[in-house]
Amino acid sequence: MKNKVLILVIDGCAPEYITPEYAPNIHRLARQFGFAKTVKAVVPTVTNVNHASILSGQFPSVTRMVGNYFYNPATGEEGFIEEKGFMKAETLLQAYRKRGLKTAFLTVKGKLLGVYGHAADIGISVQTPDTALLNKLGLSAPPAVSSLDSSRWIVNAALAVIQQEDPALVYCTTNDYGFHHFGSEDPEAQLQIRQIDEAVAAIHEADPERQIYVTADHGMNQKHQLLDFQQLADEAGLHIFCLAPLKDRYKENHVYQEGGILYLFLKKPEEKDALLDLIHSRPQIEAVMTNNEAAEKMHLPLQGIGDYVIFTAPDCAFGELGGATTLVTDASRTHGSLYEQEVPLLAVNPAASAEAYQYSKDIAAVLFERMKQ
Repeated sequence: MKNKVLILVIDGCAPEYITPEYAPNIHRLARQFGFAKTVKAVVPTVTNVNHASILSGQFPSVTRMVGNYFYNPATGEEGFIEEKGFMKAETLLQAYRKRGLKTAFLTVKGKLLGVYGHAADIGISVQTPDTALLNKLGLSAPPAVSSLDSSRWIVNAALAVIQQEDPALVYCTTNDYGFHHFGSEDPEAQLQIRQIDEAVAAIHEADPERQIYVTADHGMNQKHQLLDFQQLADEAGLHIFCLAPLKDRYKENHVYQEGGILYLFLKKPEEKDALLDLIHSRPQIEAVMTNNEAAEKMHLPLQGIGDYVIFTAPDCAFGELGGATTLVTDASRTHGSLYEQEVPLLAVNPAASAEAYQYSKDIAAVLFERMKQ
């Protein structure tokens, strides 16, 4: 391929965070050598699902990645998705390796390295650091995963990798800890963006011809009403399993595992009407789709999404509330719903014009198309 590539995914970065005021270098480079626009994340707007699509250029209907957590109704097995095997589409990492090109995968969250990074020649995780590799690159020990400093550290690690190893493809992703706790008006969030902005400027200076794509896996919004639909259904005597696609081990980001979408597995089909009545009785729930409707409208696979998919209203989220059915709070900033689908895309030396990118996944879709030429 003509140019080497950096894909930087700023976890949880809604468009209002990465403004020209707080990211002047990235916006300047985008104006001079590319473009800046907003695009869509895929649904559900959670980490694993969108990294699968950004890495492959495919919708979840092809990647088969539908969340951070899985449930098998046939066996009752459930758990966190933290290792390879769930992702079914070819990634850029695999495609580049097939062509004998060096790749690097850098992440704050260790799970992403396990799920996607196995095809990379260089793998760096803040959560599970390789001390020998860090020493080789002259990098200090990483900070805590759940810290404001972890995102700065990982983008500076990407700079070191590009300067010293010069991979054809670098995929780097941060942590959304800061954005779960701070809005775009808060100095902590603004500082995180400034630090990333400085690192991207240094990367461009070190490798001016490299394609650079700065995007996000999902947005982030304040929520004030939480609903525990599993508790509600249990109290109503319904036999369902509620799967929260957002659910992961990083509870410091979302104490109640709160997110804007649920997959409902109906254990007794004869309870369908009672379940729908319960759904329609709750103002926090904005929409309900059958699995077939969700698969068609949201580009989801049928397997893994239950019998029904429900979505919250803008100011609401589903959560695990420990026995309560509802909670009013000012302390929840989260994602997962249809309202965190808008994300930024700033491109430097892009492979195509701005019109080619409607979703964040189109970064990879365009690169895959270029490989055929």
